Amino acid sequence: MTGRRLVLGLVAMALAMGLVAAPPAAPPVRAALPELTLVSNARYEVQPEDRRVRVTVDIVATNRLRDTATRRFYFDRAFLAVPSGATDFSLTSENGSPAVSVSQERDGYQVLALTFGQRINAQRSAAFQLRFDLPDPGGAPDREFRVGQTFTSFAAWAYASESTPGSTVSVVFPRGFTARVETGDLPAPTVDAEGRTIFATAKLADPLTFLAYFVAERPPELIEYTDERVTVPVGDEQAVVTIRAWPDDPEWAERVGLLFREGLPVLGDAIGLPWARPEPLIVQETVSRTSGGYAGMFDPREGRIEVAYYADAFVVLHEAAHAWFNGALLVDRWANEAFASYYAQSAGGRLEQTIAMPELTEEVDAAAFPLNAWASGDGTVDAAETYGYAASLELAREIARRAGHDGLRRVWLAAAAREAAYQPPLVDAAVDRRPEQTEGAPDWRGLLDLLEDETGEAYDDLWLEWVVRDDEEGMLTERRAARETYAEVLREAGRWELPRAVRGALRAWEFETATGLLDEARTLLARRSELESAAAAAGLRLPSRLETVFESDAGFAAATAEADAEATAMDLLAGATAARPAAPDPFQWLGLMGDQPDARLDGARASFAAGELEQAAREAVAAQSLWEGAGELGRNRLLVGIGLTLLVLLAIAVVVSAVSGRRARGRALHSAPATAAGTDE
Repeated sequence: MTGRRLVLGLVAMALAMGLVAAPPAAPPVRAALPELTLVSNARYEVQPEDRRVRVTVDIVATNRLRDTATRRFYFDRAFLAVPSGATDFSLTSENGSPAVSVSQERDGYQVLALTFGQRINAQRSAAFQLRFDLPDPGGAPDREFRVGQTFTSFAAWAYASESTPGSTVSVVFPRGFTARVETGDLPAPTVDAEGRTIFATAKLADPLTFLAYFVAERPPELIEYTDERVTVPVGDEQAVVTIRAWPDDPEWAERVGLLFREGLPVLGDAIGLPWARPEPLIVQETVSRTSGGYAGMFDPREGRIEVAYYADAFVVLHEAAHAWFNGALLVDRWANEAFASYYAQSAGGRLEQTIAMPELTEEVDAAAFPLNAWASGDGTVDAAETYGYAASLELAREIARRAGHDGLRRVWLAAAAREAAYQPPLVDAAVDRRPEQTEGAPDWRGLLDLLEDETGEAYDDLWLEWVVRDDEEGMLTERRAARETYAEVLREAGRWELPRAVRGALRAWEFETATGLLDEARTLLARRSELESAAAAAGLRLPSRLETVFESDAGFAAATAEADAEATAMDLLAGATAARPAAPDPFQWLGLMGDQPDARLDGARASFAAGELEQAAREAVAAQSLWEGAGELGRNRLLVGIGLTLLVLLAIAVVVSAVSGRRARGRALHSAPATAAGTDE
C-alpha cells in the first residue's frame, strides 16, 4: 500500500466520521456532533475461505443533551462512514427495529444511514451491532484490499463520533496465517486457544485518526501450490520452467507464466548466451519478505525465483534475466542487477509490455554512493536500495552505448567461458590454441578488463564516476599507466608473446609487479635486438630457444641466461671464423692435412641455429684450435718428414754399405792363388 493512498484514505475517513449528526428533519432535535457520541468496539474477522473480512461493530450511542423545562431532545438516527466496497449490512439492537442503508457513495468510503428504530432520549444510551462484509473485489494484483486462502491485506478503521475517545479495534486472523502490521501502532498480537492471531488496541484517545494496514500470509510450507511445467525454447536449448502459484491466484500463474514463456527466448537472444540450467527453474509466487521489500528474488542455489503476487512486467523480466546474471556470470551485485534491469527493459520493449523502470531522479540521486559499496541488504527497499537499482541501470545503459549489442555479447561469452582478459595476440591464425582461463567469474575489475579487451573502448571513466570507492580510485590510475606500458612492450615484442606472469599480474591488478616484469621484458627484448644484429653480421641464424624461454613460465632469469649463452656461443663462432686462414701457407696446408675445420665450423653453425649451444661451442673451439695450430703443426710435420727421410736414406746407405762389403769379401775369396797340397813333404 503506498503512502499516498494511506494518507488519502485517512483524510477521507476523518471527513466521513464528521457526518454523524441528528437528522435535521426531526425538530426539536439539535444536530450537533458533541451531543450524540458513538463509541464502538470494531472486530475484523478474516474469513479466507469466503474471500472476505467480516466486520462486527458494537456501538454505544449516547445522547449527551439535557432536557429543559420546555424542550426534550432525542436522536433516532446517525450517519457512519465505512470502507468502500462494504456489503451485506445489518443493524440489530435489543430494542426496536433498527435499519441500515447506504446514504452516499464517496471516493474511498460510503456513508451509512443508521436508523435506530427507537429514540435515544437525553442522557440516555442505546447499544447497536452493525455488521457488514468486506469482500475481495478482485482486479489488479496490487490492489490494497485482498483476501485469499494464501494471502490477505487490508486496512482497518475505528468507528466513533468526532472528538470521542474510548473506541477499540481488534483484528482476528485464522490459524495458519502469519500476520503483521505494516502501518499503524498496535501492541504485539496474542494467539487464542484455537490458534487464531488477534491484534487489539487499547481504548483509543482519538479514534478518527486510527488506521492500521495488515498483511498476512500462509508460510510456504503450508501452501498447496499449483504447479505448471512449461518448456520454453531458448536458442538451441529447452528451458524447463515450473510456474508455482497460489491455489487461489490463477491470474498470477497466467500472467507470470506468459511473461516467462515469451520473455526467456527474447532474453536469451539479446544476451547471446545459451540456456545453461539442466534442472527446472522454479518460479514461485510469494509476498515481499519485509515491509517495503523486493517484488522479486532469485536464489541460484535453489534454482528458484520468487515473484511477488503484485509484481509488474519489469520485475518479472528482471528476475527472468537473473537466470543468466546471478553471480555465476558476474561477481558483483551491482553488475548483475544492472544488466538484469537493462535486458528486462529491452525484452519488455520487444514484447510491447508497459515497463516501469527505476528512475535516477534528483531525490533518488541524493542517496548516491559508489556501487562497489552496494552490499546485499535484508530485503527492505530503502533509499540506498532505490539508488542502487536506478544507478546501476543507468551505468548499464552507458556501458551498452559504448560496447554495442555485439560487444556485450562477446563480453558475456568470454565471461561464461571463463576466458581471461589480456589474451596473448594470435600471431599465427592457423594455430588452434585454447584461451587462457580464470578461476571464477569476473568481478568489477575483471569486467572492466573484459569490456575494454572485447570492445576496444575505454570504460575507466565510468568506473571512476559510478563504481569505485575513494580508496580504489588510485588503482584506476595505476592500471592506466600499466596498460600503456603493456601496449608499448607488446609492440616491441612483435611476434614474441609476453610470458603468462605479465598477463597474470595485470589480471590480478598487481600493477607494481606487472610494471617490474614489463621492464625486465624490455631489457630482454633489447638483448634480442643485440643478438639479432650480431647474428646478422656473422651470417648466423639465431635459434628459437630464447623466444621459447622468454615466453615460458621459466622466468626472465632463465631467458637472460639463455641470451648470455647465445652471446657466448656467437663469440666463439666469431673467434673460430676469424681464425680461419683466407689462403693457407704451405705449413698451414701441411698442418691441416687430414682435418676438416670447415666442416666443424659448419657443424657449429648448424648446432647454434638448432639451439644446441654446448655442441656449437665445442665445434667452434675445435675448429678455431685447428686453424690456429695448423702452421706449427705443418712445420712439425715437415721436420718430422725430413727427419724420417734422412733416417730412411741413412738406413738405405747402411744397407747398401753392408751389401757392398759382403760382395767385396766374396770376390776376394774367389781370386786368391791355390796352394799345392803336400808341398812340405
